[in-house]
Amino acid sequence: MFIILQLVSATRFKEREFEYEKKAEHKPIHPEESPAQEAFSRLFWSRSWCIINKSLSDQHRDYLDDRHAKSQDTVYTTSNGVPMPHPYETQRMGENGPLLLQDFHLIDLISHFDRERIPERVVHAKGSGAHGVYRTTEGLEDLCMADMFKKGKECPISVRFSTVGGESGSHDCARDPRGFSIKFRTDEGNWDLVANNTPVFFLRDPAKFPLFIHTQKRDPSTHLTGADDSTMFWDYLSQNPESIHQVMILMGDRGIPDGYRHMHGYLGHTVKIANKDGDWKYAQFHMISQQGTKFFTQEEAATKSPDYSQKDLYEAIEKGDFPKWSLEVQTMTAKEAEDLWEEKKINVFDLTHIWPHKDFPLRKIGEFELNENAENYFAEIEQIAFNPAHMVPGIEPSADPVFQSRLFSYPDAHRHRIGANYQQLPVNTPKVNYRMGNFQRDGNMAFYNQGKRPNYLSSIEPMHFRERSVNLDKLHGHFTGNAVTFLSEIRPEDFNAPRALWEKVFDDGAKERFIKNVSGHMSTCRKEEIIKREIAIFREVSEDLASRLEKATGIKGYDGISELQFNGTHNGMAKDKSKRTANGMKGVTLSTTENNGAPTRGSHGEWSKGTSTNGKANGNSNGTNGKTNGH
Repeated sequence: MFIILQLVSATRFKEREFEYEKKAEHKPIHPEESPAQEAFSRLFWSRSWCIINKSLSDQHRDYLDDRHAKSQDTVYTTSNGVPMPHPYETQRMGENGPLLLQDFHLIDLISHFDRERIPERVVHAKGSGAHGVYRTTEGLEDLCMADMFKKGKECPISVRFSTVGGESGSHDCARDPRGFSIKFRTDEGNWDLVANNTPVFFLRDPAKFPLFIHTQKRDPSTHLTGADDSTMFWDYLSQNPESIHQVMILMGDRGIPDGYRHMHGYLGHTVKIANKDGDWKYAQFHMISQQGTKFFTQEEAATKSPDYSQKDLYEAIEKGDFPKWSLEVQTMTAKEAEDLWEEKKINVFDLTHIWPHKDFPLRKIGEFELNENAENYFAEIEQIAFNPAHMVPGIEPSADPVFQSRLFSYPDAHRHRIGANYQQLPVNTPKVNYRMGNFQRDGNMAFYNQGKRPNYLSSIEPMHFRERSVNLDKLHGHFTGNAVTFLSEIRPEDFNAPRALWEKVFDDGAKERFIKNVSGHMSTCRKEEIIKREIAIFREVSEDLASRLEKATGIKGYDGISELQFNGTHNGMAKDKSKRTANGMKGVTLSTTENNGAPTRGSHGEWSKGTSTNGKANGNSNGTNGKTNGH
């Protein structure tokens, strides 16, 4: 029977190939296309028949079909389906400099190779999800070349919501940030928008993340969570005051959303978007709930079942009450990013900072709705894998350090958790209309192992390559400078947004609930010194806030942070110079500039002048920033 199926499949394959080529003959070739473009166009149009027949597209490919395909029938792509100009290229800092961590193609290639010979998520373990559709209603073609942003375009999506610190069986109404990740299955490959329900996070230095998460988990000695022992939780926060903005949001009304349907989503990180002319801007994406936002008080959340949010989402979709969000974007030019730091001390590369909506208003792009529940939770939600490095042409990373770190950490976590071939799982597979091909072979669960096609760049069975659509030299520029060890420091500007939140956003009721939430959570902290330090941090936000906390906890906090030394961050507000460096380190170099990692005036080269020429972007600025003084 197996031999008969092979013969039938091979016969059908040849018949379909003939039909493809017949259709390709009638596709008009643009007279200005290069030979490479013409070859790619013919391949694309011949394979476009898949949209109707769908038998040979990767969207509906079966094992025998893949097994008999040749390299000549494929387009070389990254593992998320984005065509690449050449498999041997790498991104590096100049022609003789080190490699760039943001080079997803290289990292993906090497990481998969390292695992060619399969646990609960470390973070975001408790989650829910569903499927739906995204539609571009307004469009973004003037700013971004991504095909999905053309007005009228649609694509299928999958969304997963989650808490951050809890375990798989934990309460999904816990006071915790919420993950909000979307997999857009576009015609150019998958775009994973990996976001939270808060516009900021607890940190801006990427090396802090694993240690911070440890403090949100169980104590290694008592094995208790923060609900019964909050010592680790507040110890970290009291030593890393840049977390204060997120703490204000977490302990406020937005800390416990009423299910997943009634919350917004924020990318938080800064990315770059580029149009077909190669002009680019910085961008942040927002998902705005069309259901509005709702929250639970601490007391209300305690009355809900551990799976309240999961049940609410599932039942709403089952009865046809499909939740919807609008996809919106904030953008700014390179010059505006520099001016934003120079004039308002807001760093676009800082995950603890936000872009003022008054200065950078939201622009609606499209809408998406969730209209289909998973048939099998494990296969479609537990095994779904989101990766911020999965970006389609027109969307690129910025120099945001935490985002840069996530470009590597997310796919690496997936390879550990569900295997090197995690993108072959149906829920993760790109839905493109060309046959994907690359040189990734073997490893655990290689469902589509690309038959007998060569697993190297063969001259005998040559692959097709897409013409370059993004000029990375222009988009990312040239970074020159000394290698530096960098740790941010706390500054007065870090308290501006939290202060506005307390004084201008929280009403009297919200303030009372905030004090009750914080003091209640602090009641299980075993070290009074930790609370005294944290109250000092709150005092930099507002004396009113600190005084209320002192009354609620019965503990007198320090007068502020000017006399404190932190073990996790440099203290730019310290009066005593010896207390400025983190943990009292000796021989530490601190930047002579005051940018704290932000883009300063002129750091984008010609882009800072608003021209369309990149020049030697960042050349002078980073060279200057590399000069440091010892303390």
